[in-house]
Amino acid sequence: MNLESITLQTIEIAQKAAAFIKSERENFDPAKIEFKGHSSNLVSYVDKEAEKILVEGLSKILPEAGFITEEGTIEQSNKEYCWLIDPLDGTTNFLHNVPIYSTSIGLLHNDFPVAGVIIDIPMNEIFHAWKGGGAYANGRKIKVSTPKTLGECLIATGFPYQNFDKSEEYMNVLKGLMENSHGLRRCGSAAIDMAWVAAGRFEGYFEYNINAWDIAAGCIILEEAGGKVTDFKGGNDYVFGKNIIASCGSIHSQFQEIVEKNW
Repeated sequence: MNLESITLQTIEIAQKAAAFIKSERENFDPAKIEFKGHSSNLVSYVDKEAEKILVEGLSKILPEAGFITEEGTIEQSNKEYCWLIDPLDGTTNFLHNVPIYSTSIGLLHNDFPVAGVIIDIPMNEIFHAWKGGGAYANGRKIKVSTPKTLGECLIATGFPYQNFDKSEEYMNVLKGLMENSHGLRRCGSAAIDMAWVAAGRFEGYFEYNINAWDIAAGCIILEEAGGKVTDFKGGNDYVFGKNIIASCGSIHSQFQEIVEKNW
C-alpha cells in the first residue's frame, strides 16, 4: 500500500470538491438550507454535491475501501480500509459567509488514521499527511510548537449542537482552561482546529460529541507533525469515541488533567 501516492491523489480529488464549494459560495441561496434535527445542525445541497465528487474520485483510488460520510450519499461500510469524509466541515460558517470552513478526508486502516487531507477553502491552504511521511501545509513540512506549560498555550474547541446534557461540565472545562492558558478559540471547523495545532498556531484542541469524519484527517496530520491525540481519559478511543484531546504533545498531560478533572 503506497500511502504517499494515495494521499497525493486524494489532494487532487479534494481540490475538485473545494473548488465546487468555493464557486457555490459566491451565489449561494440561503433558501436552500436544510436542518438535520436541531436548528444549529445545518446542511445544504453544497455539502451533498461536494460529497458525491469526493466519493466518486476516492472510489477509483481504492476500490476495496469502505466509506463513512457525513451526508450519507453512499452506503456506509467500515472495512479494513475506510474513507471518512466531511465534505464541508464548518457548514454553519459557510452558510453565514464566515471564512473558516474546510474539506476533510481521512483514510483509516483497521479503525486508525493512516492518511489525511484537509483543505482550508477560503485560505486555499492544503494540509496533508500519511503514516510515516510527515505532515505538510502547501507542500512545506510542519511541526507542532513546543511550549513547556499550558499557560503558554492557545486552545481551540467546539461547542455541542445537539447533545447538551454535558453543558455544565463543558463550562467547567472552559473555565479551567481560561484560567490556565493564553486563551480559547472557537473557530467552527474541527478539521481546521486540528490542522492549526499541527502547524503550531494552536497548542491544543478538545471537543465532546464530535463525529469521526470531523477529526480523522486531523488526527494523522497532527500525529505526523509531532503531536498527540487521545480521548478524554487518555486512551486511544478518539476516532469513534465521540470525545478527543489533541495537542502539541509537550503539555498534553496538563491539558488532559484539566479536562478530566472537570468532566
